[in-house]
Amino acid sequence: MAPTFNERERTLSVYLYIPNIIGYIRVIMNCFAFAQCFSDKKLFSILYFISFVCDGLDGWFARKFNQVSTFGAVLDMVTDRVSTACLLVILSQFYRPGLVFLSLLALDIASHWMQMYSTFLSGKASHKDVKDSTNWLFKAYYGSRPFMAYCCVSCEVLYIILFLLVEKEPESVIRVLVDAVKESSLLSPLVILALFGWAIKQMVNVIQMKTAADACVLYDTNRRRRP
Repeated sequence: MAPTFNERERTLSVYLYIPNIIGYIRVIMNCFAFAQCFSDKKLFSILYFISFVCDGLDGWFARKFNQVSTFGAVLDMVTDRVSTACLLVILSQFYRPGLVFLSLLALDIASHWMQMYSTFLSGKASHKDVKDSTNWLFKAYYGSRPFMAYCCVSCEVLYIILFLLVEKEPESVIRVLVDAVKESSLLSPLVILALFGWAIKQMVNVIQMKTAADACVLYDTNRRRRP
């Protein structure tokens, strides 16, 4: 059955929500940034970081104008995961061991995908609804916007720093960070703060994946118990 005019109008209105338009701009910005990443590292870093900042703005606009949508949430997460994944793949080609960055990529995608799927199974409206979790770090991460923002910003800033420090020949990621801290008094506190937030984010990803797996297993168990 073909959608009515009113249904098409409502569908179009969701696509044109302000936070979703910001999402489209982020996609275009990231495409242009990665197209320039090897020819202009500074321009790439600026555009990539602006896109990341817009990730916070779209959520604010969604709440401000009551334009929260499932499509917007999916668009936001897919854009985040894909852009970070692309940067991690690039870093894996310039640093040793490259497997570290590919493992971080796999953990990030697997953790968030499983969390989204377990949220769907449990009937929750948002993957950030973890009030029933027993893990204090997991609850603190999703329960405090400033704390979550610090961890997310730390990850992206650390990856951008590594990208800006990259040389033509593959280097040890640990040695590059240690040398950067020793040689620059301005960069030193930024790297330390970013590393701390990055470490917390990776712990949360592991906890999130385990929690989501438990939720999926519980769903299976409850379904088998039904007559």
